[in-house]
Amino acid sequence: MLADGAVWALGAMSGTSLDGVDAAMIRTDGVSVAAFGPSAYRPYSHAERAVLRAALGRWPESPEALAAAEVVETAHAELLARFSGAQIAGFHGQTLAHDPGGRGTHQAGDGAVLAAALELPVVWDFRSSDVALGGQGAPLAPFYHHALARRIGAEAPLVFLNLGGVGNVTWVDPAHPAPEAAGALIAFDTGPANAPIDDLMTARRGRARDAGGALAARGRVDEGVIADFLRGPYFRRMPPKSLDRAAPGLADAVAGLTDADAAATLTALAAACVAAAFEHFPAPPGRVLVTGGGRHNATLMAALAARLPCAVAPVEAAGLDGDMLEAQAFAFLAVRVARGLPTSCPATTGVAAAVGGGRISPAGGPDTPS
Repeated sequence: MLADGAVWALGAMSGTSLDGVDAAMIRTDGVSVAAFGPSAYRPYSHAERAVLRAALGRWPESPEALAAAEVVETAHAELLARFSGAQIAGFHGQTLAHDPGGRGTHQAGDGAVLAAALELPVVWDFRSSDVALGGQGAPLAPFYHHALARRIGAEAPLVFLNLGGVGNVTWVDPAHPAPEAAGALIAFDTGPANAPIDDLMTARRGRARDAGGALAARGRVDEGVIADFLRGPYFRRMPPKSLDRAAPGLADAVAGLTDADAAATLTALAAACVAAAFEHFPAPPGRVLVTGGGRHNATLMAALAARLPCAVAPVEAAGLDGDMLEAQAFAFLAVRVARGLPTSCPATTGVAAAVGGGRISPAGGPDTPS
């Protein structure tokens, strides 16, 4: 289906923050990254975000999930149509429910719809195979993080920290040439990140987010709330492990705080969850490179610097694009799926063995199993 060697691939990501769709092109053979291409962003409207919020926790065929799928497909088709020159696309969809070990995982959006609209092969449903084989189905960006670590010439272990609705870390030892090799990667969700802050701002201030962490900067952190949350069962589990967007009990825990104090506490909590993750790393990382929307929150970045035992910087410090890294990851993974390469392994999702995920919808044709 693909030409030999490196090809131009288009990836799209709509994260748990529900802010919009990122899309980016990279040139890759599914092993290394040869070049970065154009990128673009399409925000969800207020009405679209309301539809998506109403569908959180819903499973396929529910009216709310069907309405969300239509929003997701329309937004992605509009954005991806702006690009040209790609030979394949990776479509993550919008996670509405994630219950590994239970009902599974559900990302709204049908890749076949996009394949028809774009007249381009589309790889999608990246997580289900991993979950079906006993994995957490998340995070999936670590294999791309490994390729990036080698591209930027890293020689010592480092960490990629993605601060979306949920935080996740990838500890990378770039000395290993393959991401699925023993000792190359450890990856897992750290805990809540932007989602509780965004939900607080929506509920109390009618705003989508605490821009720049301005409200949190005026508040006082309630360390008791943080300590109580970190005693929860999730933090006693060994990785790999993953979380849904929801963080039960957090809204109630800060209900008695002022808006500023609640924002400050939830922001500090996100950093504290990352600090707690360090006990699971096999060797201390030399630095943490931060990607995702959370790196634009100056208060959160300051909290990370205060709580972590190593240097912290946005991924731009290494010449990477933190706004588009996850979209690039799904372009990378699409090529891996098309070429039969694994996309997750025991150290990243807890799956029993290295496994490839994803369904392929050729333009105008039926799906092809990975």
